[in-house]
Amino acid sequence: MGKALQTAQLLLVVLPAFVLFGYNQSGVGGLLSLKDWNHHFPGIDVVDAKGAEKSHKSTIQGAVVATFTIGALFGALSCSWVGDVLGRRKVVFGAAVLTLIGEILQCTSFQLAQFISECSSAANRGKHVVLDGCFISLGYFLEAWINLGFFEVDNGPLQWRIPLAIPCLISMMLMASTFSIPESPRWLVRKGRTEQARASLSAFKQLPSDDPEISAEISGIELTLEETSRGAAKLSDIFTMGEDKLFYRFALCIFLQFLQQMCGSNLISTYSTIIFQQGLGMNAEISRALSGGALTWKFFSCFVAFFTIDRFGRRNLFMFSGVGMASCMLALAVASSFPKSNKPAQIASALFVFLFNFFIPICFLGANFLYCTEVAPTRLRVPMAGISTANHWLWNFVINMVTPVAIDTIGWKYYLVFMIISVTIVPVVFFAYPETMRRSLEELEMLFVESETIREVVKESRKPLTGTGLLPRYAMQKKLGEKDDKVECKE
Repeated sequence: MGKALQTAQLLLVVLPAFVLFGYNQSGVGGLLSLKDWNHHFPGIDVVDAKGAEKSHKSTIQGAVVATFTIGALFGALSCSWVGDVLGRRKVVFGAAVLTLIGEILQCTSFQLAQFISECSSAANRGKHVVLDGCFISLGYFLEAWINLGFFEVDNGPLQWRIPLAIPCLISMMLMASTFSIPESPRWLVRKGRTEQARASLSAFKQLPSDDPEISAEISGIELTLEETSRGAAKLSDIFTMGEDKLFYRFALCIFLQFLQQMCGSNLISTYSTIIFQQGLGMNAEISRALSGGALTWKFFSCFVAFFTIDRFGRRNLFMFSGVGMASCMLALAVASSFPKSNKPAQIASALFVFLFNFFIPICFLGANFLYCTEVAPTRLRVPMAGISTANHWLWNFVINMVTPVAIDTIGWKYYLVFMIISVTIVPVVFFAYPETMRRSLEELEMLFVESETIREVVKESRKPLTGTGLLPRYAMQKKLGEKDDKVECKE
């Protein structure tokens, strides 16, 4: 099986899960200006409202769109605990079931209350995680063109019910395929089911269960789990520094996920149709076509990160992405400040939306999640990743909540907020974020432990993997220590 099983896992579980993520996250934004939609949900109809009524409905509209992220926030916080209890496959299956229920509620809604009830190796792990970002972007891409396709057909409620129903098929595909993939070997070993873990690894690696490579990996998992349990930390330790610099590492994760949202990523993905139609004054058809084009361009731009994340490093790409996003937001603000009747300004604004969608996936549509798992310590990796991901959804909620109101009230000045935040990426990453590319998780652990200051952590991380740096010195000391221990044992 081996490669075929890994490919099946990628195509039948990972791909539909992340496509579902992107599709559902952006699915409502492109429907908000449909006539039949506003007929069914007049409480969030900002197209036909004016003045104070429009401002009030914009607030309600933002709350409705943001509801999705609140459910995701609690899901991120609970997933690590539930996953340890039930196993990875059952959690994926359960999430698909809950998603399907929510999708059915959405596409069959007749009132607003019903609608709102929805709630790798070191050398290649960058590519593996960035690929998840590509799948998310594929979900955005599909949603935009499906919405445009049904917009062109004047079939009343089916214009929005069918686009909301399509994810049901993806959810059912995920439910049908989850248990065809072996359970996580690490989880099985944690539960004392070593023989099942051997069988799982054997299937993934296409090797006999008694092969030395399988035995070595099982032993490595057991050793890691033993060391993790021996050095078990309390959740409150995240807020302490000490030798491990836990709070510094936690702050790296929290701020990075804050940046991912507050640089404007989901502003463009979720509200691109609204930006073109209400913000720039384009007609409904052109707005949807441009939204589809922008999100298609974003999908193809994801592959820039796939080929560069493990070549140029996380730091360089974070800073490059930050400069590009800040420049696009500044240019978008300037172009959008002209009257909506100014056609050249409209064209320029659309161009900068497309350019923004080139820069954002380079390092803020997958690499941000990757980086958080790299800098987190082994014994706190799951809770630290869970909390930082919940923080990601918190700011996602803020953006979804305030965007309709901001576009209606302050217009082009709203983009300046994202420009200012994007500008901070370069200095913060340069001075505070260590490089993690091609370093094993053990090397990264020693990097934080053995460096005395934050400045030294960043400095040492930029040194080559071989030479006279901190990690080679530590490795030599560790070997000498192991020899001394052996001598003592013999004596």
